[in-house]
Amino acid sequence: MPTPQEPPADALLTAASLACRRGERLLIQGLDVALRPGEITWLRGSNGRGKTTLLRVLAGLSSPDAGTLSWQGRAWKASRDDAARGTAYLAHANALKEDLTAQESLAFLARLHGQHAAPDAIVAALKGFSIASRRDAPVRTLSQGQRRRVALARLLLAPAKPLWLLDEPYDALDVDGCARLDEVLAAHVRGGGSVLLTSHLPLSLRDPSPRELVLQ
Repeated sequence: MPTPQEPPADALLTAASLACRRGERLLIQGLDVALRPGEITWLRGSNGRGKTTLLRVLAGLSSPDAGTLSWQGRAWKASRDDAARGTAYLAHANALKEDLTAQESLAFLARLHGQHAAPDAIVAALKGFSIASRRDAPVRTLSQGQRRRVALARLLLAPAKPLWLLDEPYDALDVDGCARLDEVLAAHVRGGGSVLLTSHLPLSLRDPSPRELVLQ
């Protein structure tokens, strides 16, 4: 595996000898991983093995207990802001505001993550996940699958962010929603992006087929 001083030349984000805790419990130890353009990585492991914890560390929302992180070959501490601008993190929770409409909630999410999307771009993103017809509906009236589509639409507002970190993105989606997400992920990596995702569901992605990273 590459050393922290010599990350793969094409890697967006590299972790070396990474250790992560949740509370007092050590979940991950000695993890080496490099996330490269053009790849989808399926992060696997049983419940409680640290998948969400790892995603949060890689997104810069938590600090590792040990090990090093580098963003495009530079030490994480020296480039934390650059890494934050280069990643889109979608948590398992949708983080939508119940009293806002779908369109307002997506606009709020975009602003929260430093994106200034025009109203037309917001509607286009919702159309991308076939939820634009509900754009004026309060979030509280949407089904869980519809809420997930609204949250996922933020990815279509973030094409310039090369690394997507997604926690259970297929959760609550129907067959059509899963197929559309497959298309969005495939288009992103074909354009030079990289995706790290968790999923308890079998993945139907084939072009490209995801590589697996299993937390033992």
